Amino acid sequence: MSEINIIIPTYNEENNIIKLLKAIIKNLPNCKITIVDDSKINKIELILKKEKIRSNISYIHRKNSKGRGSAVLHGFKKRFKKNKKQIFIEMDADFSHKPSELKKNIKLFINKKSDLLIASRYLPKSKIFHWSLSRRIFSKLSNILAKFILKINVTDYTNGFRIYSKEATSLIVKKCGKIGDGFIVLSEILLVLDINKFQINEVSSIFINRARGESSVNLKLIIQSFIGLIKLFLIKRNYKN
Repeated sequence: MSEINIIIPTYNEENNIIKLLKAIIKNLPNCKITIVDDSKINKIELILKKEKIRSNISYIHRKNSKGRGSAVLHGFKKRFKKNKKQIFIEMDADFSHKPSELKKNIKLFINKKSDLLIASRYLPKSKIFHWSLSRRIFSKLSNILAKFILKINVTDYTNGFRIYSKEATSLIVKKCGKIGDGFIVLSEILLVLDINKFQINEVSSIFINRARGESSVNLKLIIQSFIGLIKLFLIKRNYKN
């Protein structure tokens, strides 16, 4: 049986974290959870100690915000064990990714012998709730541009609810993080796995726009991601293993 490791990047998510952890544990009682926190003050650590959450949860506080993608890569490196069977999952801390989908997605991931399973917001059975028109347009344009430039056969390049095989994670840790540390890492990971012939699959998902806290997505990040896609296209041969 593979050890299931869930990596959760956080930034000012102290109001969400306990409820999320309890929901994850309810669905996957034996999983190991790693929180990689880029908040200026490590409030989450104090909350975890106060709530006395079980020992299978690790907390890492990075003093300077380095971006969502960088946080996920950092979590992969910390949890990766050479001599242990492992599955890695990344998901956000704001309940936009539903913990209730974890069991179903893991089962599909195993049955399809996937190296990457993406919870897609753009498959026919998928749904998105509570997004503004501008956010929908930005997301759709980002995915259209990514597909045009990278030409990978997926519907959702930018959703960070994903499951990875240990082999895929090993390559990701080795190759990714070259062009940025934010959301562009999601597309970089896709490119690395696609160009090296790993098995990539998608599953429908219910995406619920955050009801708590503030979104970290802004125009600056979107522009940076567009620039990052161009960089990926120009150096994609460097990702061949």
